[in-house]
Amino acid sequence: MLAPAPTQRDRVSMYSANALKLGLFGANCSSGRAPTKVPERWSASWEDCLALAKMADAAGIDFMLPIGRWKGYGGDTDMHGETLETITWATGLLGGTKRITVFGTVHAPLFHPIIAAKQMVTADHVGEGRFGLNIVAGWNEGEFQMFGVTQREHEARYKYAQEWVDAVRRCWGPDEDFDFSGELIKLGRVRAKPKPYGNTRPMIMNAGSSGPGQQFALRNCDAYFTATSVSRGSVDATAKMVKEVKAEASAFGREIEVFTVGQVVCRPTQKEAEEYYHYAIIENADWGAVDGMLSIKDITPETVGAEEYRKKREYFASRAIGGYPYVGTPDLIAEEMAALSRAGIRGIAFSFVNYLAELPYFRDEVLPRLVRLGVRAS
Repeated sequence: MLAPAPTQRDRVSMYSANALKLGLFGANCSSGRAPTKVPERWSASWEDCLALAKMADAAGIDFMLPIGRWKGYGGDTDMHGETLETITWATGLLGGTKRITVFGTVHAPLFHPIIAAKQMVTADHVGEGRFGLNIVAGWNEGEFQMFGVTQREHEARYKYAQEWVDAVRRCWGPDEDFDFSGELIKLGRVRAKPKPYGNTRPMIMNAGSSGPGQQFALRNCDAYFTATSVSRGSVDATAKMVKEVKAEASAFGREIEVFTVGQVVCRPTQKEAEEYYHYAIIENADWGAVDGMLSIKDITPETVGAEEYRKKREYFASRAIGGYPYVGTPDLIAEEMAALSRAGIRGIAFSFVNYLAELPYFRDEVLPRLVRLGVRAS
């Protein structure tokens, strides 16, 4: 088992020398990140999640990142209709693994900061310093209605999130009892013990894409998620974006790493990979689930027009939900991931149609190639 992290940078580097961190994204949700009806789609059962975590841990995968979801999108599969709550999920996985970092994805407006701080400290002690926090401000109005919580206007969401993360970090800080008097959050005579494992706090990440969301990440987080591609022009643009993000964080006196997301279909030949991707993601797409997600964002044929809706529908099914599609041979996928690493991307959180079935081939074929390309130590 790992020794206590002596510095916060050890937390951020996730205890390894890998220049490119690799993580599994969305395994706590039914269907994962793929709106598909294929029978082999991901179950998200506890048994499968624990088996996956142990396999990923043994393979050297650096982290697991869940999706914070409370309500499915409908369709034939009700994608994300069955999900495991993320802090509880992380605690269980940390208890069954030895080195992998496991995140909890927390909707700040739906979790009282004192309860959340205590839950996360508990997970951190179970994992001996391997818990991480992915904080989200929330966007799904239907989920907020379930909780009887009013969804704030966009900028106000991040104002609340700022007070929330300040309160949580204070719970993780000095031993003395404290009062917290924000504009939106007020706490009195708070006593919060124990503190996070190893006298450092969990790594914090965020994926806010708007101006207020990015500013929140720059001021508070160790890692910032953004979308990327691997065409030549896109890689150059990614390198420029990473430099700009780091420069902005530096202006706040902070360091930050940039991560991205994707979905992987890796097969021995390009033809096999492309055929499976088309079969699972296009031919057998759960269009009802895609429509459900789009409607939450007020994207319908009536609001954007029939032709524009068709384009958005196809884009969401093939890219927006799962992220950039890494589709191809082990050589191609390793080269694409290495190109992003050389552009300054610190980590990739990716998904499979079926994580347990597809991770072994990725482990055996792609990971050794990434080592040879110089972006992974093991």
